[in-house]
This record gives sequence, structure tokens and C-alpha cells, in this order.
Amino acid sequence: MKLDSKIPEGHISQKWTDYKDHLRLVAPNNRPKIDIIVVGTGLAGASAAASFAEMGYNVKAFCYQDSPRRAHSIAAQGGINAAKNYQNDGDSTFRLFYDTIKGGDYRAREANVHRLAEVSGNIIDQCVAQGVPFARDYGGMLDNRSFGGTQVQRTFYAAGQTGQQLLLGAYSALSRQIGLGRVDMYNRHEMLELVKVNGKARGIIARNLITGELERHSAHAVIIATGGYGNVYFLSTNAMGSNVTAGWKIHKQGALFANPCYVQIHPTCIPVHGTNQSKLTLMSESLRNSGRIWVPKKKEDAEAIRAGKLKPTQIAEEDRDYYLERKYPAFGNLVPRDVASRAGKEVCDEGRGIEANDTNEGVYLDFATEVQSKGRQTAYAKGNHNPSQEEILTLGKKWLEEKYGNLFTMYQKITDENPYETPMKIYPAVHYTMGGVWVDYNLQSTIPGCFVAGEANFSDHGANRLGASALMQGLADGYFVLPYTVSDYLADDIRTGKISTDLPEFVAAEKNVKDTIDKFLSNNGSKTVDHFHKRLGHIMWNKVGMGRNEKGLTEAIEEIAALKEEFFKDVYVPGSSDELNPELEKALRVADFIELGQLMAMDALQRKESCGGHFREEYQDAEGETLRDDENFKFVGAWEYKGYNIKDEVLHKEELKYEFIKIAARNYK
Repeated sequence: MKLDSKIPEGHISQKWTDYKDHLRLVAPNNRPKIDIIVVGTGLAGASAAASFAEMGYNVKAFCYQDSPRRAHSIAAQGGINAAKNYQNDGDSTFRLFYDTIKGGDYRAREANVHRLAEVSGNIIDQCVAQGVPFARDYGGMLDNRSFGGTQVQRTFYAAGQTGQQLLLGAYSALSRQIGLGRVDMYNRHEMLELVKVNGKARGIIARNLITGELERHSAHAVIIATGGYGNVYFLSTNAMGSNVTAGWKIHKQGALFANPCYVQIHPTCIPVHGTNQSKLTLMSESLRNSGRIWVPKKKEDAEAIRAGKLKPTQIAEEDRDYYLERKYPAFGNLVPRDVASRAGKEVCDEGRGIEANDTNEGVYLDFATEVQSKGRQTAYAKGNHNPSQEEILTLGKKWLEEKYGNLFTMYQKITDENPYETPMKIYPAVHYTMGGVWVDYNLQSTIPGCFVAGEANFSDHGANRLGASALMQGLADGYFVLPYTVSDYLADDIRTGKISTDLPEFVAAEKNVKDTIDKFLSNNGSKTVDHFHKRLGHIMWNKVGMGRNEKGLTEAIEEIAALKEEFFKDVYVPGSSDELNPELEKALRVADFIELGQLMAMDALQRKESCGGHFREEYQDAEGETLRDDENFKFVGAWEYKGYNIKDEVLHKEELKYEFIKIAARNYK
């Protein structure tokens, strides 16, 4: 199979504009003749469904939640990037493009990233028009803050709930189209199979999660926008229902799966408390704007803190190691996520972690310096040039509350500690996945008519995603890319007519799903789905997690293969198929996670370099930084499914060409 990325010719600043000008169109009178299925209603899915319905297409939208507004996009807290340069600090489309390529450790496709930067400003205008309540400065202008991996302020935000507010904007647009009858909304439905007719994506098989009924739905194009696969690790910052099933099903039908080993470990997560936890909670990266990350310099101080004999506020300033500021003075606490995460693991591995959990892993995110600084500034702004320490503390805490109040409240409710008084405890955790279904410049997979958007595809973030870029990509794909590229594809379908769900392909796909369900329900196993999911997560975190090596990856491939055999033989799924059955839902999803986990280890094993979130311990420089191999591994690794044995998958390579950016060692010092 030869991969054709369909990147247009021309200067990078003109590629997308020129390309759009020559795409085919579907006339308004022909659009009602065409059906589009959108699976997933997060930012990418909701914006795409609303856009296509507004254009006049017939849209069917599916989500497994009880409402589209429950999509996991609401959990994104800190902000959304755009190259508006409102702060007049030198930002530009090229600067955003450059920062994103560099942040991804030169493993992203250049043309896609530049397009993302180009449309970023339009996203903000669109969302403001929808009423998204972005933060504003004292003059009424939209405010910005910094995020990791940048030296400008380009992140637009709505307190600590940006994702929720953006999703409400997209949801309002979607709801309007539902009200007009242009979108048929299928809540509590899960896609379990893609249907191909004559090689093209022509529909899906979905399960009604309330009644258990299997349904056939046809369309002229299918868009997958179902998010990432972080829950392969069991513990992650993802919602517990987040899964890879839609992406994995189209992979089995012929869509290549690209760069599965690229996983982002987020540095600011609340540390694990115990073995019975089912998910982890993220504290927004925006907090690194105001918080300073540190651990005690002395191992004995860390031991005393873990034993409850010392409080962090009792550690003198000279006895604290602000390790990010020490190692990366140019960016300090705002280094990219992969860099901050590895540095946090390093100091904890040295025995200087501060959390009294099973692994003694945790570091401090301390806001005391910001309280002092902002408290004094606020006092001066009020005309008080000689404020008392009490006034400074009061005003500083109030400033923090206005910026991050909901985040601080959430932290206090979870940990029962007051972050205004005591430093937050944080530690890296699995968050975002940069890998996903391979797509070309049109966001079309290797299956004609099957498009993939948002986190579900691989295209824009390389080996590491910069903070505040996920929301940007989801909305860019849904509002400003897919309406052009899908319409070009659909120009051939204005005479196709309605696609019958009685075709043999639909019958066979439904039978395949039913047989799989029946097999699980008739399996006389003895162990729960969670039993196997936790074991998978344990293998993944320990051997395909923050640090990887040849021995661990080789073991992981074999261990997951054995786990897969045991899972299908000994998993117990109670209940029946014709009812609400959460255990059955989980079983179907975990079956896909197990196979993907094995592929992730295979991908990590073949990539004999370190880049971004993929850190091979054998490939690091003298200072412990990533050591890329641009001569041998400057490619996208896209895997082709070849049957039950995942070891048979075939690797295809898309060479990455950098015409407009000079590849360099990534340096944040």
C-alpha cells in the first residue's frame, strides 16, 4: 500500500487557500440528497455535524453519552490557542506553526500544522459569535495567557472551564440544527462496526445502549470523531467511557493506524491515591503560568514530608529545588508537557517525591510567589503603595480565585487540602494521544468516504501536543476543514440516491457484531472485565509508559498477547444483550484496547529513537534529553491490520518532509 498524503504544491502560506479554491462543490439544491454520519459529538464531531447540517446535508450524529454536551471535550480546562497577537508580543501564524512543529519534536506533517495555525484566528471569531464567554481584560478585549512550549501569550480561556464553554457553543449550533430537523441525534448509541460497500464507507452498525437493539444506518460518508485512546492504560485523565472502539473498528476494515506509541503524559495531574482508583483528575496546565514546581533538595526532607513530620511550607526557600527553572531557564515552568513530565519522574526516581502513596511519587505546584506578586500589584493598582503582608495575601488570593477559582475548588474537594495555603501535589499521568487513524490532507482515512477528525486522527501534533492545541484542532477540523474536503468527496454522490440498509454488506456487518456480543455473553468465564483492563493498564504503564526500553517492550508484546487469549477465554459478562448492560459495553471496548495496546508496544519497539512523548531509555543524550534519529525515523509509522494476530500487522511509512522549517535539536534551555 502506497500512502498518498495529498499535500498540495506551493508555498506553505498558500497551500490551503489555493487548494480550497480548486476543490469541487456540491450545489445547495443537491445537498439534501446526501447523508452524512458523524460518530462522536465532542468539539470535532459537534462542530462538523452542525456545519454540515447548516450547509443543507442530512446528518446523523451519534454519541454514547446521554447528551452531546457530556462529551469529554468539557474536561479541557486551560484554553485554546490562536495566533491573534492580541498581546503584541510577536506572535504570528508562522510562530504558532513553528511552536507546534517544534513542540511535536519534528514528527508532525508540516502542511497540516500550518493549516491549523492559519484557521486558528477564525475559530476564536466563530466562538465569540456563538457567545462563548472568553476571559477579557480591563478594557474589554479578549485576554490571553501563556502555555507550555511557547514564549508568547496566545491562549484564550474561560476561567478553568474552556472546553466546557466551547462545547456549549458547538452544542448550541448542533441543537439548532436538531431543532430544524437537519440533524437526527442518536444519544446513548455506540458504533460497533463500519459498513463498506464497493470499498467505500457507506454506513455503520450501532447499538442502542438502552435497549440493546442493533441498528443499521447508511450514509454517503462517515466521519469518526471519537477522541483518543488514553484509557488503554486503565488509569488516565480521560472520562471512564472514553474508548478507541470506533477507530479500531475502521482500522480492522482497512484504515491504517498511525503512530500509536505517541502518548502524552500530562505533568499536572493529582497523584494516584490508591489501587482502587478508576480514573485520575487533571489540573489544568494553565496553573503552570502562576505556580512554581519544586521538590525538596534533600532526600531526608522529602521522607519527612511523606511521613507527615514536615509541611511543605516549613521547607526553606534555599532547600527547595525548582528543577524546571534550574534545568530550563528560558522556559522555566512552561516547558512542554513531555519535558516537564520526564523531569518530574526523574526527581521522584531519586527519592525526592513528596506524596505518601504506594510509589512515593508527587511534586509540588506552589502558588505562594504568585500570591505575593499579584497581591502587591493589585494593591498598587488600588493606590496602596505600602500594603501590609496581610493585605498582600488577601488580594493575591483573590486574584488567583478570579483566574483559577473552579480549579482550586475542584482540587480541594478531591484532596481536602486548601491550595491557597498549601502547595498542590501533582504528578504526571496519561492524558492525550497523538497517534490515531492515519488521514491524508483531506482528513480522509485509507478507506474512501471515511474521514477522521480531532484526537481520533494522528495528523497535527507529532510526538507531543502543546497545551491548548487539542481544542484548536477539534474545532479547526469540524468548522473549517471537513466542510471543504468532505464536500469535494461527495461531489460524486449527487446521483447515488439513498443507500439501502438491506444490502448484503449491512446484513453481514450486523451479524458480525451480533456474533461477537453473543460470544461474550455465552462465555463461562470467572473474571470481570475490569480485572483484565487493570492488568493491561499495569503492563502498559510499566513497560509502554513514560520510560520505554527494548526489554520491557518485547515483554509487553508477549504479555499482552497472552492476556488477550486469557481475556477471551475467562472474561465473565453478566446480563443479556437486549437491555442496558454496562459490563457488555466495557467488554467490547476492552477487547479493542488489548489489541491496540499490543500494537502500541510494537510501534514503540520499532521506533529506535526518543522523540516527544516516546522516550526510549536507550536513546537519550548526556543530560537525559530526547535523542531523535532524523536519518532513520523521520516518518509517520502507519500500521495495516492483517487479522487476529496483531503481530502480523504491516508497517507503512510516510516520509515527513520539512521544506519551510529547519529541523533542529529541541532546546528549551
